[in-house]
Amino acid sequence: MTQYTELRRELGTLTTEAFRPELAEIDRLSTLEIARTMNAEDATVPAAVASQLPAISAAIDAIAERMARGGRLIYAGAGTAGRLGVLDASECPPTFNTTPGREVVGLIAGGPDAMVTSVEGAEDRVDLAVADLAGLRITPDDTVVGISASGRTPYALGAVQHARAAGALTVGLSCNAGSPLAAAAEHGIEVVVGPELVVGSTRLKSGTAQKLVLNMLSTITMIRLGKTYGSLMVDVRASNEKLRARSRRIIWLATGAGDAEIEGALAAAGGEVKPAILALLGGVDAATAARLLAAAGGHLRAALASAAAR
Repeated sequence: MTQYTELRRELGTLTTEAFRPELAEIDRLSTLEIARTMNAEDATVPAAVASQLPAISAAIDAIAERMARGGRLIYAGAGTAGRLGVLDASECPPTFNTTPGREVVGLIAGGPDAMVTSVEGAEDRVDLAVADLAGLRITPDDTVVGISASGRTPYALGAVQHARAAGALTVGLSCNAGSPLAAAAEHGIEVVVGPELVVGSTRLKSGTAQKLVLNMLSTITMIRLGKTYGSLMVDVRASNEKLRARSRRIIWLATGAGDAEIEGALAAAGGEVKPAILALLGGVDAATAARLLAAAGGHLRAALASAAAR
């Protein structure tokens, strides 16, 4: 028996790799029929995610607790899973004003080149995961989320095992039940979406499920950390014209202030939305707003309460 025979047998046990006889002649269907079939498959993903909400919520609370102490949220995966982690990490700075590469980090097997080109064999290298995490100097306040549709990818599994040994919080996100990845992590999240439309193409339903879960992990963690005020993105980084306009709209939605007041508050706050809102709603100057926010750990509601008590 060769290593490939054993691996083939193992893949045959995975739900994500299952063959579906009813789709054996899907290529004979019209484009519209294929699109309807694929859309119907995709519609099942949210329910699969919903079944894991208690596990997802528990992971988020643990992540937020550590990030509040200065820890980082670190994603580690290979292929599609790795790309989704890098994507989620890269979207946090403009959305929540996190420091690029410092608070939410995405690691992909094979490094940055693997974002656009397959790096053969990288996903099989536990040593690459260990080296990538060693370069980040993992601490017990950090969280490492291993992402793998199969739940057995050596890079993701190795990252979780190394991080846990270093005392960091670990989360294993997979799309198969009873996965080694979930077993290795403190928080296992197994979103079982079933066999794919195209056999083994886990960039489909599995990728969609992973994206939904990563959205939750980062977004709800940021809400817990005070990065929003209600549903308003008050820590937005206004790095382009659209975001500058969005900043002003967010201040208007929060305060109802006129354009001149908004511009004045933004200018005094150095372009930062959160202190501008606090200054307008709390009736304080920019320096006081900054001080109250710092004392409240960046939570605008708490800072507003402090301003009202002055």
